[in-house]
Amino acid sequence: MADKRPKMRRPAAVADLLSAMLRGTPAEKRLKEGGIWMVWESAVGSRIASHAQPSAFRDGTLTLAVDSAPWMQQLNYLKRELIAKVNEQLGEEMVKDLYLKAGRVTAAAPKPQTGGARHRELSAEERALVAEQAEAAGDPELRALFERLISKDRENR
Repeated sequence: MADKRPKMRRPAAVADLLSAMLRGTPAEKRLKEGGIWMVWESAVGSRIASHAQPSAFRDGTLTLAVDSAPWMQQLNYLKRELIAKVNEQLGEEMVKDLYLKAGRVTAAAPKPQTGGARHRELSAEERALVAEQAEAAGDPELRALFERLISKDRENR
């Protein structure tokens, strides 16, 4: 029995698949709320994010753990601005209020450097190894994709 569905041009993003699978369920709402943690630092900046981090979200209220009283006071004055920036990053009005509480703020993991990074050229031996590893894929498009991914990984080592 032949499979009659059309071929994908390229693999779908996991986030897109997950969104489609959860559409219309309570988990979809929770997945959207998780976006707050993802956009927090880019929305408020690294300076604020190093002193305040989201710790909970419920019914439109985002709870922030803040590492000191002076920062808590400063953030209290910036509530409206922070709410607007987070909602702008999310693309919808999810956060309606901020609740500040004293708490521990963990340092963010360092971001990998992408700009200006130099990639080394693969040797003929490495290119042969990449081709051999990708050969397991039967589909030519998939094989080419695997070759690019494996090559990029080796170039960045």
